[in-house]
Amino acid sequence: MKKLATALLLAAGGLIPVYADTLSVDKTDFAEISTVIDDAAYDIRYYSSNNFTGNRIQGYHAPRAYMTKEALTALSKAADDLRSQGYRLLIWDSYRPQKAVDNFVTWINDPKDPGDKTFYPNLQKQDLVKGNYVATKSSHTRGSTVDLTIIRKDGTAVDMGGTFDLFSEISHPDYPKITEAQKQNRQILRDAMLKAGFKGIDSEWWHFTYKDEPYKDTYFDFDVE
Repeated sequence: MKKLATALLLAAGGLIPVYADTLSVDKTDFAEISTVIDDAAYDIRYYSSNNFTGNRIQGYHAPRAYMTKEALTALSKAADDLRSQGYRLLIWDSYRPQKAVDNFVTWINDPKDPGDKTFYPNLQKQDLVKGNYVATKSSHTRGSTVDLTIIRKDGTAVDMGGTFDLFSEISHPDYPKITEAQKQNRQILRDAMLKAGFKGIDSEWWHFTYKDEPYKDTYFDFDVE
């Protein structure tokens, strides 16, 4: 492990990430989600070009998903709960290397690369940081956060009234202008995750962090492979 400084500086050239907590490449306390939850489905967006940058993200060398073992144990409880209701998990992202977060910031600072505007149709790139849609320091990098949804046991989609990484008010968990069925579907996922010991955020219905995460001040940078 090594110490780095942590902050976000606004410079003439744009956003410059500067670190401060502990940065580690030790993956001893991590496990792949599939080793504990054997019926989860995966659509690892940052391994593909189907994300807001339009490119595969640095540090994603395989479509795999890891979490700290403690968070994964909690996630398995949510999976059990949802399975009893006829659902299983679809994972979009979990542990995210720091180099991937840095890749997001580099993309935001590149005026020549618009990425995929369908993910931020009513915003400018710089607004993604201001609106807390893209973080220069992400809880994902601490290893106990997951982006996910539910699907039915046969693999069919569940309508959540919006998709992953749609940077819009539509993605707020309490967004009022969706159908009652969509609200209920979001609530099914949220209830299971909160009951299992996770907490959500105000801007993304799919994003949950284990409340008792073991590495609250450590950010990891080993590759997903």
